[in-house]
Amino acid sequence: MSRGGIERLDGADKVSGRALYVDDLPAPKAWFGATVRSPVAHGRLLAIDRDPAFDWSRAVIVTARDIPGDNVCALIEDDQPVLADRVVRHIQEPVALVAAPDPELARAAAAAVRLRIEPLPAALTIEDSLAGVAKLHGVGNVFKEIRVRKGDSGGAPRGVTHWVGGRYQTGRVEQLYIENQGALAIPEQNGRLTVHVSAQCPYYVQKALERCLGRGPDRVHTIQAVTGGGFGGKEEYPSLVAAHAALLALATERPVKLIYDRLEDLAATTKRHPMVATIRAGVDRDGRLLRWEVDAMLDGGAYVTLSPVVLSRLAIHAGGPYRCEQIDIRARVIGTNTPPSGAYRGFGVPQICFAVESHLDKIARVVGRDPAEVRKLNLLERGDSTATSHQLDQEVAAGDVFESVLHQGDYRTRQRAAASFNRRSRTHRRGVGLSCWFHGAGFTGNGEVTLASKVALRVGRDGRVRIATANTEIGQGTRTVFPQLVARTLGVALGDVELEVPDTAKVPDSGPTVASRTVMVVGGLLVQAAEALRARVLAEAARRRRLEPNTLSVRDGWIVCGRRRLARFRTVAQALARRRGGLDVETQYQAPPQVVWDEKSYRGAAYATYGWAACLAEVEIELATYTPKVLRLVTASDIGTVIHPVLASGQVEGGTVQALGYALLEEVIMRDGQMANAQLTNYLIPTPLDSPPIMVIFRPHPYAGGPFGAKGMGELPIDGPAPAITNAIAAALGIEIPEIPATPERLWGWSAAVPAARQPAS
Repeated sequence: MSRGGIERLDGADKVSGRALYVDDLPAPKAWFGATVRSPVAHGRLLAIDRDPAFDWSRAVIVTARDIPGDNVCALIEDDQPVLADRVVRHIQEPVALVAAPDPELARAAAAAVRLRIEPLPAALTIEDSLAGVAKLHGVGNVFKEIRVRKGDSGGAPRGVTHWVGGRYQTGRVEQLYIENQGALAIPEQNGRLTVHVSAQCPYYVQKALERCLGRGPDRVHTIQAVTGGGFGGKEEYPSLVAAHAALLALATERPVKLIYDRLEDLAATTKRHPMVATIRAGVDRDGRLLRWEVDAMLDGGAYVTLSPVVLSRLAIHAGGPYRCEQIDIRARVIGTNTPPSGAYRGFGVPQICFAVESHLDKIARVVGRDPAEVRKLNLLERGDSTATSHQLDQEVAAGDVFESVLHQGDYRTRQRAAASFNRRSRTHRRGVGLSCWFHGAGFTGNGEVTLASKVALRVGRDGRVRIATANTEIGQGTRTVFPQLVARTLGVALGDVELEVPDTAKVPDSGPTVASRTVMVVGGLLVQAAEALRARVLAEAARRRRLEPNTLSVRDGWIVCGRRRLARFRTVAQALARRRGGLDVETQYQAPPQVVWDEKSYRGAAYATYGWAACLAEVEIELATYTPKVLRLVTASDIGTVIHPVLASGQVEGGTVQALGYALLEEVIMRDGQMANAQLTNYLIPTPLDSPPIMVIFRPHPYAGGPFGAKGMGELPIDGPAPAITNAIAAALGIEIPEIPATPERLWGWSAAVPAARQPAS
C-alpha cells in the first residue's frame, strides 16, 4: 500500500498548539488535586493527621475510607489499592488525596497531611524478597512463574562439544513520554461523571472507575484526551490517576484537575521491569544450538499490575529467533517493596533479547566463529518450530532481514575497517555488532479471543463514514492510518472518513492500544467493517438502478458500472442511512484457525504471526574515559505490508534511539526503595547529539490475516538494537558486557583485565 505521502491528520493541530491536552482542557471553577504519598517502603499505616496550623476550610481531603466502591485498581489481580489502607508497600504509594482552588494551595494542603506509619522490614531487591525479608504475595513473593519446555527435558543431546553459560542483567527504565500523567474529572448535572485522561487504554480506565466508584457505565464514562506519548507508561497507570481525580471531583462536587509534575511522574509511576537472567547453551563445534536453558527473573515491584503478561512475552521470546530442539525456560516475576513495574514498549522482550543476543556472541567467541555465521547457522526458517513448538508454516523473514543488514550495512568491510583503525589508534577503539530478533504481533495465545474486540463504522447525516474504536493516538499515527485503511477499502477520499474521539460512551471496546495490535488486529476489523459497508451501499445503488450488485464497484468516491459513473458513494450511503434510520456496521474479532494455544503447558501458536528484525551497529570508544559513541545503525524489519512508509520509518527510528538509551544511558538509580535520580538533570536520555545516522530497511513479507498484509510493528523496533550496540562495544574492547546500560564506569571496570596493548597511552 503506497500512500506514504499522506500527511498526519493530527499533525497540524499539534504543531500549531490547537490540540488540547488534559491540562489545556477548559474547566470553569475547577479545583486542583495533589497526592499524599508514603515516605517509607513498607509499614503499618496507623493514622492520617491534618496539620492544625493549615486552614482546612480551603481544601478537601480524601482517604481510603471515602472510596464508595472497591478500594482496588482493577487490572489482572485485585491487590493494588486506589489508596493505601492499613499497610503501605512502597515509597511513593498514594495514601491520601487533597484538592484546593489553585495548584499551589493543593500542594500546601498535601504537605500539611501527616502520615503516622510504623516501619516494617522491606524487601528492596529480588534477593531480599526470595529470602523472605518481607511478605508481599503468595508463596515466596512470586507473582507468576512460567515454564516453557521443548524436546527432551533432561540430559545432554548428542553432539554437544561446548557448554556456554552467562548471566545478564537489565535495570529499570523510565518511559519518559513528553506529557506527564494527568486527568480531569467533571461531575455533570445529571449525576454522571465524565473523566478526561491522558491514556492509551480508555476501557482499562473505565473498568477501574466503575469498580472503585461503585458506578455503572451509565454514571461514569472515560474520554481519552489528546495524549502526549505513552510507550506503555500510559497503559495501566492512568487508571490510578483517573480514579484519584474522580474521587476528588465527587468530594468537592466540582471539576478537578490532577496533573503530575515531572518529578512526581518520574518518582511515582511504573518503569520497565528489571531482569536477571542466566543462560546455558549446549552447542556443537560450529556453534549450532543443541540445547538452550534460560532462568529469568523480573522485579515486579510492590503490586502485580501487568507483570504476568510481561513475563509471558519474555518467556515466549526467550529462545530468540533460533532453531533448537531442546529448550527449557523458567521465568518468574518477584514482588519487592519498590514502586510497581509496568508496561514499557517491548513488554519484556528487550530485556531477554539483550541476554539472548549477548549470549550468541559469547557462543561465537567460544567456538571461534564470526557472530554473523553463528546466527545464520541457527536462524529459524519456514518449517521450523519456536520455543513453544509453534510450527512456522508461513514465511519466516529472519534470514531475509539479517542478510539485508549484513549486505546494506557492509558488515565485512566495516569489520575490516574497524580492525585497521584499532591497529593504528592508541586512544580509541571501534567495533561492529549484530543482533536479530522477532516479536509476536497481537495479544498472546488466546488473549485476542478473550478481548473479543469490536469496532464500528457509522454513516453520518452528511454521508461521511465515522470510525468508532477505543484505540488511541499516542503519537504513532492511528488517527491517520485508520482513516487511510477505511478510505482505501471503501474506495473514497480520505476526507470522507472521520475518526470518533475514544469515549467509552460512544465507541465499542476494541481493546487496548498495546501489544503491536492496533493496525494488524483492529485495523483488520475496520477493513472487514468497511467491506461490509461497501457491500450494503453497492446493494442499495444496484436496487435503485435495477442492476446486479456484483456489476458495481467504487472508484475515487464514485459508484461505477464499468466506466460509467452512477452516483457518489457518499450520497448513496447518506440516503441509505436516512431510509433505515441509521447505518452502522460492527465487526468483532474472530481467531484465525492456525492460532491454537495451550495456556497451561505454554505450547502452540503463541501469536498469529511475528515481526522480524535485525540490526548492525558500529561504535567507537574513547579509551581515556571509556565513553562510547554510536557511529552508525542499520536496521531491517519485516512488518508485513508497510501501510504508511513515513510513519513506519519514524516508528523504527524512534524505537532504535530508545534502544540506544537503554544500551548506554538510561538508568533508574534506586536507593532505599526509591528513585534517587528523579530529575531530567540526572536521568539521561539520548539527544540528537547521541543519535547516529540510522538506515531503515523494510523487507515486507505480507501477512494474509492483516489489513492489506500488514503486521504489528509498534514494539519490534525497540527490542533488539541495544545488544547490537553492546556487542559492538564488546568486540571493540575485547570484553563481555553482562549488564546494561553499559556506562563508561562499567566499561572501565570490565576492561580492567584487558591487556596493556588495549589501554590508552600514558
